[in-house]
Amino acid sequence: MLAPNPPIADLVKIAKDELKARYGKEATIVAAAPGRVNLIGEHIDYCDGFVLPFAIERTVVIAAAPNGTTEVRAGTAFTSETACFAVCAPQNKATPKWSNYLRGVIHGFHERGVEVPGFDAFIISSLPGGAGLSSSAALECAVAVLILGLTGNTMPTKEMALLAQKAEHDYAGVPCGIMDQFASAFGKDGELVLIDCQTGEPEMVPFKHDDLTILISNTKVSHELSDGGYAARRKNTEDGLIAIGKGSWRDVSPADLDAAKEKMDEVTYRRSRHVVGEIARTIGAVESLRKGDFQEVGRLMYESHNSLRDDFEVSCPELDQLVETAATLGAAGGVIGARMTGGGFGGSTVTLCEASKAEAIAAAMVKSYEAKFGFPPEIFASRPAEGARRLS
Repeated sequence: MLAPNPPIADLVKIAKDELKARYGKEATIVAAAPGRVNLIGEHIDYCDGFVLPFAIERTVVIAAAPNGTTEVRAGTAFTSETACFAVCAPQNKATPKWSNYLRGVIHGFHERGVEVPGFDAFIISSLPGGAGLSSSAALECAVAVLILGLTGNTMPTKEMALLAQKAEHDYAGVPCGIMDQFASAFGKDGELVLIDCQTGEPEMVPFKHDDLTILISNTKVSHELSDGGYAARRKNTEDGLIAIGKGSWRDVSPADLDAAKEKMDEVTYRRSRHVVGEIARTIGAVESLRKGDFQEVGRLMYESHNSLRDDFEVSCPELDQLVETAATLGAAGGVIGARMTGGGFGGSTVTLCEASKAEAIAAAMVKSYEAKFGFPPEIFASRPAEGARRLS
């Protein structure tokens, strides 16, 4: 029942072959960048909180070569629409829509005084679409690595991640936080990326236990959360902080929250309770990981899901079903903890489990999910993987 992770060597070969077939070029540079999931720390990135994502073993790969012109010509495996546009500054948003990720990154280099040469490229990805695994951040980071290779420049990892984030803001119109690009850029084999969203600094947290793995379960659904709904939740957190009278959620204790309860309506209080609890849960999970106390990590994961479901109200029946099945299997079945991951209303869950029982756990989750909803989820296993990098 576990979907395999396509070997990156296979992706590289396909990308190189397609580049040759479409543009008559042998690849001189191959760049790769992974997607990500968040183990814990949800909807607190805009509340000065902590998040704990990791790069996954699903990747965007780009094979490319200079073409001696002032144009980019690029094709992809995920759409028949090809892109052809001038590489000179300034870059403007245009069609095909996916090319705006390339345009945004190229513009970021122009802003830094880097002259980007024309090139041909072919892009392939093993990331499932619509699963909330940050395929856009992976593409942006891979393009940044590619351009650094083409121009012979270097760039600090944090600057590269922020360049990619700004490309998504300005050219894709998505006001994302720093988590997606930071996880894709900073990812390391066997390490989680703890990001302090107040300071914008990452810290690596070891995950070296070969007997454990993480199942990523794609619900294959996306229930629309309107912009108004997202904005309302953010407004609730802002109103809660004003009622408490603190400058940052990082300074708020549970006692502070309870003392200000009468100043809030019931919804604002529950949203605020999630923020305070989730910041504490993320810190607690990191401490427990460092001590090797995985049962406590699992308990905090379940608490996180319950809070997102009940207090922040961003779960959905499909996410709940996957988490409930994992919880029912429990420690006897090899499950340590599970929760929704990402913005919610669809997307994916993460399940921390014993590697030797991962196949059986996935089979049980698929069976119960398909029985209830009439179609199976897609489940694959991943350990923390290497971040954005040049392969050749």
